[in-house]
Amino acid sequence: MLKQRVITAVALLLVLLPALFYPNHAPFGVLTLILICAAAWEWARLNQCESPVAIAYAVACLLACLGLWHFGFLTRPNSMLWLLFGSAWVLVGAALLRTGVAGWPRIPRGGRLAGGMIVLCLAWLALAQARLIGINFLLSALLLVWMADIAAYFAGRTFGGRFSSGKLAPSISPGKTWEGVYGGLVGVLLLGAVWSFADRRLGASVPSIFSELYARGWWMLVIAAVFLCTMSVVGDLAESLVKRSAGVKDSSGLLPGHGGVLDRVDALLPTLPLAMMLHSTLPGSL
Repeated sequence: MLKQRVITAVALLLVLLPALFYPNHAPFGVLTLILICAAAWEWARLNQCESPVAIAYAVACLLACLGLWHFGFLTRPNSMLWLLFGSAWVLVGAALLRTGVAGWPRIPRGGRLAGGMIVLCLAWLALAQARLIGINFLLSALLLVWMADIAAYFAGRTFGGRFSSGKLAPSISPGKTWEGVYGGLVGVLLLGAVWSFADRRLGASVPSIFSELYARGWWMLVIAAVFLCTMSVVGDLAESLVKRSAGVKDSSGLLPGHGGVLDRVDALLPTLPLAMMLHSTLPGSL
């Protein structure tokens, strides 16, 4: 399993890194669009769609994203779009976690598929637009989520259950603990402090999300980092809820050793659009 994980991770990096650092944003946009369409196929299958319908759903996702690209949404601020979508993620995410696994099948399948389409298309738009802003900005948003996940894993393994009742959402994801969440928050705050300091010392031509927040006050950096970290947990739990309802461990086997694409991007689905919301709507946006 570990060998498979390493091989898959290296293969993905060999493809994604050249596209990420290519002077033009188009190759990165195309590659990430392929991944999002794969995630759309997985979403349809998780919601009991047969193979032809799942493929058609992925094609519809492709066409919708290409439409956003063609009509210039990548170069627009989209402030109101991000504000509305970010607010919806907070409200709907809280409602989903409150109703739990039993509540998911009660939502009509058409609503689940429509909601998934919106989430995936706008997550891709946020990813592509963040790349257009700059590599430093995009990497800071991605590493915020990855740091939250890594720090939560090690904190949960080390301290899980020692200082609280332990389980964060036992009926949804039994492995997650409150200590893991706290560890993730600490990791993200440290990352934000170091990254914003490095941007200032090195004179970064494009600010990171951390520097943009710090420019409005250290308190804004703390509040927003905690918020984004929390929403990354919500994205992770939301996908776990859907998988548990479908009775599967992974969203698919597309990424050997890692499960499916959704398993790798679940925490990014709310966090990237919310990072774009903060970038475009806070006073003094750069």
